[in-house]
Amino acid sequence: MTATTAAEDLVFGLTRVIDLPGLTAAGGAPLGAEDIAAIIGEADKFAREILWPNAQAADRAGAHLENGVVRTPESYKPAYRAWIEGGWQGLAAPAEVNGVETGGQDLPQALWMAVSELMTTGDMAFSLCPLLTIGAIEAISRFATKPQQEAWLPKLTTGEWTGSMCLTEPQAGSDLSQVRTKAEPDGTGGYRITGQKIYITYGDHDLTENTLHLILARLPDAPPGTRGISLFAAPKLLPDGRRNALRCGGLEKKMGIHASPTCVMLFEGAEAELVGEANRGLNAMFAMMNSARLGVGVQGVAQGARAQALAEAYAGQRIQGGQPISRHADVARMLAEIRAITLAGRLLALEAGAALDRHRLLGDAGAEARVALLTPIVKAWCTDRGVDSASLGIQVHGGMGFVEDTGAAQVLRDARIAPIYEGTNGIQALDLVGRKLFRDGGAHMRGLLAEVAATDPRLGEAVAAMTRATDWMLDRGLRDADAAQASAAAYLDAAGWTLGGWMLARAAKADGRYAPLATFYLARLLPRAAARIAEIEAADSLLALLPAA
Repeated sequence: MTATTAAEDLVFGLTRVIDLPGLTAAGGAPLGAEDIAAIIGEADKFAREILWPNAQAADRAGAHLENGVVRTPESYKPAYRAWIEGGWQGLAAPAEVNGVETGGQDLPQALWMAVSELMTTGDMAFSLCPLLTIGAIEAISRFATKPQQEAWLPKLTTGEWTGSMCLTEPQAGSDLSQVRTKAEPDGTGGYRITGQKIYITYGDHDLTENTLHLILARLPDAPPGTRGISLFAAPKLLPDGRRNALRCGGLEKKMGIHASPTCVMLFEGAEAELVGEANRGLNAMFAMMNSARLGVGVQGVAQGARAQALAEAYAGQRIQGGQPISRHADVARMLAEIRAITLAGRLLALEAGAALDRHRLLGDAGAEARVALLTPIVKAWCTDRGVDSASLGIQVHGGMGFVEDTGAAQVLRDARIAPIYEGTNGIQALDLVGRKLFRDGGAHMRGLLAEVAATDPRLGEAVAAMTRATDWMLDRGLRDADAAQASAAAYLDAAGWTLGGWMLARAAKADGRYAPLATFYLARLLPRAAARIAEIEAADSLLALLPAA
């Protein structure tokens, strides 16, 4: 196929595949194809000129805790200033909330996801800071009081402040019912937070003066379990300029994303405010979490894009046997897999973003259900494929990929976290089956599969297999919780491969340049869906290996 850049693919996906211009016009906030192309062009320029050139050096330098101060790589400070000055943080943030002018641009979520991909491809470790702030804006916009929104939203929307999400504790990973952090009323309407949180991305740093921490904690009279968790907000600096009673107790030593400070945060009677209703903190936190899950799915796409860019450049100039290795059939296969999978994930993420925008702009209830269905698939399938693509990228480089000089190894190290955080991919699979599929008896999944089948006859076999798997899950899975859990990951993966084929088929219909890549995917990669469905139907082989209760 004719080579296209990630930025060109994103403009094509936004304008020709999901028809963002038509969607925004129908919603009364028209955004033309030229405007979309201009924004993507500027985001690509930001990523390529500011982030790409320094990403390897930033990884080598890493983040450091020195005398109680978390220091990021030197290149991050001017990069973050450029991020703020460009107005990027507020791109998709609401312009007004509850009568409060926030400074947001209120542009579509699908557009933000495209910008986020380019930024993450430039430097994943840097991109994590804005990602968490977007989630904080979402939670505060939906659940905070008007005075809280007035105090916090304008600062977060400009990027003058950053946000963090403080959930995990040493004894409570994904099981939030074990959260022990305490919130004691201070007698003046506020609260004092005491406890320890771990794995807090950008929990402390030197890019901004202030960070607003959103913290899950328990009130003294809280019921046990997840029903007793409340959400609180505690700034690093209090309104009167005093330092709050919270600090970074250490930085995690990680496999990748070395330049992103992953903090152990200690709350030692920190002053905080309740956000939303008491004992209903998970409702508010999941607003932030769901935003982050789609963002993490985009990170998987972005790591595939970085692996693709590095591998294609290397293969084009590495001469072996008298010709570039890009002409060797097996290397060409690997490059085609990376390109096809990355484009499929890119377009699938944009489809989820378009559904978000249809719900927001048009009040489309069906779109809301589609977002719910696609979110775990985008998060899990795209991040697993990002790891696969990063590994293939190393293979294309050969020995030069296994050493650090080319940057291919960094992509794999960075990509590997994405299937783990914001809810592991196993949890995403349980969410897809237990909450999304079972909740409506498979109605929305069946409706989506009908759309897939109508797009291209080459998708028919995969749709038939997915329909059979859906029937199996709704029959055996509903009767046997262990069988549902044993089959959930395979079901999600099969759905991802099928929907990826759907997106590429749509791309090929919109522009013949994408037809060869779509044909490659449908012929060589789509059969992987059937293999995963065979695993579903062999659930008993796994159940027999489970330890006795």
